[in-house]
Amino acid sequence: MTSGVSERGRAKADRHAAILQEAAALFAERGFSGVSLEDIGSAVGVSGPALYRHFANKQALLGAILVRVSERLLSGGRAVVGEHERPAQQLRALVAFHVEFALRDADVIRVQDRDLGSLSDEDRHTVRRLQREYVEVWIGILSAVHPARANDDLRVRAHACFGLINSTPHSVRALRSRPADVEVRGILEAMALAALEA
Repeated sequence: MTSGVSERGRAKADRHAAILQEAAALFAERGFSGVSLEDIGSAVGVSGPALYRHFANKQALLGAILVRVSERLLSGGRAVVGEHERPAQQLRALVAFHVEFALRDADVIRVQDRDLGSLSDEDRHTVRRLQREYVEVWIGILSAVHPARANDDLRVRAHACFGLINSTPHSVRALRSRPADVEVRGILEAMALAALEA
């Protein structure tokens, strides 16, 4: 009995994750307003109405995508910092972590760039709060690496670094022959570190 319940739970969690992934891909391609619940259901092999077992509506689905990725960034950034002792190592690890995120979650970055305004007020506040906390993780490390620089200076550097890395989903997609992720990763990490030092 317990096995059956846990299998059902796993199946539901897998379906939930598949819905989020396919919805992010469709929103990235067509925009939030250009995608229906039926489109998303079709992409995961269920009817549009069946999605209501997982999400109250399309806006709630968008919220789940963007809140979840913001939570992952914050928890992942904190974990990366905790794995290293020296600030310079922590900064390199944070840059590598964010570059990996940008390459893996390119669809979500495109969705946030275009559709953040379509979130409910509650989800938008949650995303903004999580993002501010993530920025503070970076500010904490940057202030240890560059103790003579003012917090406003470091904040500008952090946001500029995010802008550089987060442009990847747009810039790489525009290339005629996409370079291997490992090559892109090396370019981005080197450029981000150079920008933070400039």
